[in-house]
Amino acid sequence: MAAYLTRRIMQAALILLGVSFITFVLLYLVPADPARQIAGRSATAETVANIREQLGLNRPFYEQYWMYLTALLQGDLGRSYVQKTGIGELIGARLPASLLLMAAAIAAELAMGLTMGVVAAVRRRSAVDQSLMVVSFVGVSAPQFVVGILLLYVFAVQLGWFPIGGYGTAAHVVLPALTLGFLGAGWYARMMRSSMLDVLNQDFVRTARAKGLGKARVIFRHAVPNAVLPIIAMIGIDIGIFMSGIVVVESVFGWPGIGQLAWQAIQRVDIPIIMGVTLVAATAIVLGNLLADIVSFFVDPRIKLR
Repeated sequence: MAAYLTRRIMQAALILLGVSFITFVLLYLVPADPARQIAGRSATAETVANIREQLGLNRPFYEQYWMYLTALLQGDLGRSYVQKTGIGELIGARLPASLLLMAAAIAAELAMGLTMGVVAAVRRRSAVDQSLMVVSFVGVSAPQFVVGILLLYVFAVQLGWFPIGGYGTAAHVVLPALTLGFLGAGWYARMMRSSMLDVLNQDFVRTARAKGLGKARVIFRHAVPNAVLPIIAMIGIDIGIFMSGIVVVESVFGWPGIGQLAWQAIQRVDIPIIMGVTLVAATAIVLGNLLADIVSFFVDPRIKLR
């Protein structure tokens, strides 16, 4: 295990280095001028040039990247061009909201998706199976803002069960989590159904049935634990996706997460924030995949960590 973790950490460091380089190159090639954005449209060319020099934007690419990388290795993500605040502080202020939404959304999509997948597999080719697959297809295809607005209209405006937007209480997280959960549940339902159908045809399931075990015990004791392994890998990916922020959902519900911070930074060409959020998202994806591999190992000892 120690050797595996060491190797994965080294791989993660190389991946993050590559992500930082590619992102830096792309932002360097963006035609928008951060100095002009900061100075304003009415600023003189001299003012813009002074700002560009202060930020080091007039230096060659390799110097800019080396300065950024050196600071990054020291734990310094830089300072926002616009807000004049450390990136670590800005991201740290948004991190609790993003973590809360991530946990709630994953819980929602798993609860809905796995239930739909198991029921559809057990009732294969029935009207229930077909109906659930139609619902899962709608979940996969539906635009985020449409689902979010519908939930807001029904449960916040018409019924008044939940607040229209904001952040601070458990009630605020329900609708954005359900929005993301409904969208993700479609993928989980389809994958769980496929995995369950494969497991239900395995010899050990037929043996369990031949021994006279009840249907519920065969399904939940033998089939589900083996069918859930592909789902664990998807959860690892979702951790990174949700940590990077779902901009549309956060905008609809006024959720103060990292995605909203990134969108504001893109509009202002605030490169340090964009870099910081990208690295946080990449780190979350790497850690999520590592966690998924470790959990899979403990769920199924036949899996070897290499």
